[in-house]
Amino acid sequence: MAKKQEKVEVPVVETPVVETQKTKRKEPTYKKLEDGWEIKNRIYRLKGNKKPLSRSIRSANIHWFDEEKGYERELKYCQNQKTVFVDEMKGDQRLEHVVFRNGMLIVEREKTILQKLLSLYHPDRDKLYYEEKPVADAVDEIAWLEMEVEALTAARDIDIDMAEAIMRVEIGSKVSDMSSKELKRDLLLYAKRNPQLFLELVNDENVVLRNFGIKATEVGILKLSSDQRTFIWGSNGRKLMNVPFDEHPYSALAAWFKTDEGMEIYSNIEKQLK
Repeated sequence: MAKKQEKVEVPVVETPVVETQKTKRKEPTYKKLEDGWEIKNRIYRLKGNKKPLSRSIRSANIHWFDEEKGYERELKYCQNQKTVFVDEMKGDQRLEHVVFRNGMLIVEREKTILQKLLSLYHPDRDKLYYEEKPVADAVDEIAWLEMEVEALTAARDIDIDMAEAIMRVEIGSKVSDMSSKELKRDLLLYAKRNPQLFLELVNDENVVLRNFGIKATEVGILKLSSDQRTFIWGSNGRKLMNVPFDEHPYSALAAWFKTDEGMEIYSNIEKQLK
């Protein structure tokens, strides 16, 4: 009889799973000179989105006031010199032109002398041209976007009285004819368009009081004299308060509402508006 073949169990070897760590994005690092100047390529652009085929800027007969030395120093960009300061130059001075092409000038990292002239000393810096700074621009853009989000969130959650008060600052008496939906829409658009001013108005305690005074005047409870110096009762013409010199009448009225006398008048007007 044939022998039965015995089954041979083959051991299963599990291969260990090696987790690979995600590499974090590293910000570029640049070498620095002894004076702290970063060695890197730099981009300069003409202001106002101007993009002429070529535009030269002055590379000689320019001056920069040295506060440490206490006098103006003449500047010149020369190809064969290790400085832009004329009083430090040695030997021949071979003048080099500085030309923007299509509104832009890329200066390689090796040309630190030209970079320093453009970034630190040139009198046309930030007037005729500017240095492109991606990191700084990104930081500013992030700050603006965060402010915009904060403003839109505040606009979404704001009550109708505060919304009316803020929009009255922007569009005046037209706000009285707007529906609540129109008011909410315009408020959100205003917060997105000008988040900084919007947040300032939200945190201004006098905005609601100014709006309250304007509404009371619009319905005739209060009246403002033609010279805008006096508030009077609409019912009997009795003087309520004088507007201090050089103050906006409704700003002055808002401040007056916070006084002891003004608080009583505020309560009286509030009952009439209801």
